[in-house]
Amino acid sequence: MKRLTLTRFMIEEQRRSGALPSELRLLIETVARACKTINHAIGKGALGEVLGSLGSENVQGEVQKKLDVIANELLLEANEWGGHLAAMASEEMETIHRIPNRYPKGEYLLLFDPIDGSSNIDVGLSVGTIFSVLRAPADASGREVTEQDFLQRGSEQVAAGYAIYGPQTLLVLTLGTGVYEFTLDREIGAWKMTDGPLKIPAGNCEFAINSARHKQWSPAITRYIDERLAGEDGPCGKDYNMRWTASMVADVHRILKRGGVFLYPADHRHANKARLRLMYEANPMAFLIEQAGGSANNGHERILDILPTGLHERVGVILGDREEVETVAAYGREALATAGS
Repeated sequence: MKRLTLTRFMIEEQRRSGALPSELRLLIETVARACKTINHAIGKGALGEVLGSLGSENVQGEVQKKLDVIANELLLEANEWGGHLAAMASEEMETIHRIPNRYPKGEYLLLFDPIDGSSNIDVGLSVGTIFSVLRAPADASGREVTEQDFLQRGSEQVAAGYAIYGPQTLLVLTLGTGVYEFTLDREIGAWKMTDGPLKIPAGNCEFAINSARHKQWSPAITRYIDERLAGEDGPCGKDYNMRWTASMVADVHRILKRGGVFLYPADHRHANKARLRLMYEANPMAFLIEQAGGSANNGHERILDILPTGLHERVGVILGDREEVETVAAYGREALATAGS
């Protein structure tokens, strides 16, 4: 079976719709090449001395793994000289990375989480890279790019995707015209399409949540999970499976392929305290999920409608099967109505 390569897929998409500028196509190809390099580093493991922690902390106050820093540098170096970008932002950096003056500048902004699920690195479980592309404001070509230029709603994304480094190395991508999966053919080093356009299967009785954080859950989240744990004897009348890998990429990929819902809600006990980053994780994943027919919100508001207030803003996330996500939101509305009565 002859499969489309990533390059041919994007060229054909460019010809078909006319909505994929050459600069954006070249940018996606550059990100994809960087992901191949990251995959090679991960594959070496201890032999490549990429395991373990550095002892330093990133801007989030998290201890950095060696691979976090390596992957961050690989993405910066791969993307800063091509002329496609005005600037970049990373979960691992406090502020934006402007394109050096010695290189030409483009019209796009790239955001990324270089290694998602880095707690899995040292034990050989799946990790990933998440990325998002925005357009720079129209006036940015005549001035220096600022952090404010990045603070756009997720609905403004022109592309998003992730690489997952596991038993196979996969690249999952949306250009706003559906979601497509590519597998790295390691023999020739090419990304080849293996699925798409992806649509989330409806009705799968499965959810992904970190149950160790149940004390942080709101009454709505607690009700939703308790009803599903009750199985066929509960109000749902059927048994549910729970899955959790501590890698958002791995959990969301399973939902894209099998259905279900992913929940990482905000801490109900403390206002605005959440785990996942809006711009590096929630927005690109919400874009992918919606393109695959699903839904994504923070418990009461569509994620892609949230206007960011800072580069490292965090947000609660519920995404996946549209009906399941709406059930969680409905429980939240009921809880608010009860509390206000």
